[in-house]
Amino acid sequence: MFPEYRELITRLKAEGTNTRFLNLFEKHNALDEQITNMESMNAGARHAEIGELKREKLRLKEEIYAILKQLDESGK
Repeated sequence: MFPEYRELITRLKAEGTNTRFLNLFEKHNALDEQITNMESMNAGARHAEIGELKREKLRLKEEIYAILKQLDESGK
């Protein structure tokens, strides 16, 4: 995710001081794993639930991007 910010992501994870970023990143990864697991099963009846999880994952990704962009622009 966001290869252009790979170094910044690595730094933020290592520093552990930006709790907002860390929470969003962790939630995004957990949702990604949950969606993958649900899709690998025959989850036909859970199609709507998977769609909702994907929308939440996208929302988190957009928030993560906004944080990364702001930090990159501010030089932090």
